[in-house]
Order: sequence, then structure tokens, then C-alpha cells
Amino acid sequence: MTSDSITMKDLQIKSYDLRKNIVDIVLAGNGGHIGGDMSVLEILMTLYFKRMNIHPNAPEDPNRDRFILSKGHAMEAYYAVLAEKGFLNLQDILSTFSQYNSPYIGHPNNRLPGIEMNSGSLGHGLPVAAGMALAAKRSHKSYRTYVVMGDGELAEGSVWEAAMAASNYKLDNLCAVVDRNRLQISGNTEDVMALDDLHNRFAAFNWNVIGVADGNSIIELDVAFEQAEAFKGKPSVLIANTVKGFGSSVMEHKANWHHKVPSGEEYQQIISDFKARKESLL
Repeated sequence: MTSDSITMKDLQIKSYDLRKNIVDIVLAGNGGHIGGDMSVLEILMTLYFKRMNIHPNAPEDPNRDRFILSKGHAMEAYYAVLAEKGFLNLQDILSTFSQYNSPYIGHPNNRLPGIEMNSGSLGHGLPVAAGMALAAKRSHKSYRTYVVMGDGELAEGSVWEAAMAASNYKLDNLCAVVDRNRLQISGNTEDVMALDDLHNRFAAFNWNVIGVADGNSIIELDVAFEQAEAFKGKPSVLIANTVKGFGSSVMEHKANWHHKVPSGEEYQQIISDFKARKESLL
């Protein structure tokens, strides 16, 4: 699938094929953060198929855009997108995911093409992304840096130190995305560590804040990324309101699907839900 020929509708339809791939990867490895995979998928697809300047035949291009999956536990979704884009081979992932000595582990591994940073220690992605964006500014490079964070991750103090630094250096080549699904492993984010109004929080750090009402809509996400790219003088952040476990009523809005392997019966229902939603778009 190439970004030159694909339409927004094509991408939204394709998201349900990738959702099946994600579930199959989780089953193959007997583990995975399936709920967050489903909430973040459209964000990754919009970046990789519509917004970012990246090419699987030139993964080390110095002018490529940079991407960091700070919520590194959503790796199965990242694998599905990287395979669809042509960086990785899906069958290789399915046959060895989470096995001994496999490079296909449960968090990003930058020994694989297309992956910039080993991540998973939450709160580190935005600081590193800010450093990459600052490096681009100081070396007069045109590439942009994108980072996707989970909302539960925002309890980490390093996120806000990086937010302060990014605005101080006017890193308008930096775009962060918060996967605002409101659930983390311990339950609702507002019960664990309340985030309240994220728009005002980031605005207080002098960021350009863009709300995305439906963070599982590729159309809405693409518009928001375009706005971020056009904005000058400040870093931008998208607050993407997503649904954990999006795509199947079996998983949606349920914290216990943060990390879970579907049973045989659950698998059949999930795949049936994906098929029905895909057919509704045709």
C-alpha cells in the first residue's frame, strides 16, 4: 500500500485488516497490549501512510521524518503498520514474535528497519523527540519529529520537563500525540492520576494544542496533523480522543483488555466485529 494512491476511505477500511493482523500477532506471541494497540492504530496509519516522509527502501535517509512510539507497549499495532508499509515482513513477525532470540519483541527494537528508538520506559519518548527536533533545527534540516504517548504516561515528570524545553526552543518541527483513551493498566486515568483538561495543561507550557474529537478517524487525524505542520513558533500536540480496544464490543472501553490474549470464542467474535465494521464502510 502506497500513500500516493491510497484514499482516506481506503485507509479506514484497511484499518480492520490491520486489526486482524494485530490480534493474530498477539495470539502468536501469547501476549500483547491489545487494547492500546486498537486505540492507537489510526494515529500510526495516518502518520505512516499520509503524513511522514519515510521510505522502506531508504530507512536511514538523513532527511527522513522521525517517529517515536513512546507508549512502546503498543508494539503489535506498530508491527502491523510497519509490515503494511514495507519495512517488515508480517509472516516473519507471526512466526517468531516474542520467541527466544527473535528481534520481534514486545517493545520497539531499533535494530529493525524503520524503528528509531527502543522505547517502553514510559516518559522517555517526548524528551528524546525534543532532542531530535532540536538537532534538526541546529543542523538546518527540514525533517519533522513525531512522538505518540499514552495518556497514563503523562503522570511521568520527564514528560513535562520535555514539554517545557520544547516550547523554550520553539520546536515547531515537533508534533506530539496523546492517545487519550482514558484507561491504563490500573483503571481509569482520572482515578489513577487525574489529567483533567489536557488542552489547558499543554497550553500552559506554551504548546499549540489541537483537539481531535474522534482519534480513531483517519480523516480527522489527517486534518489535525496538517494544522500542526502549518503552525509556526511552537511545538504542537494532538489530544486524540480514542477508544481503548476500538473495533470490537468485546474489548472497547474495558481496562482488562490492556494486556490480554483472546480466548477462541473471543477471537471469533472480535474478528466478526472487525468484518462487520469493515463491510459498513464499503
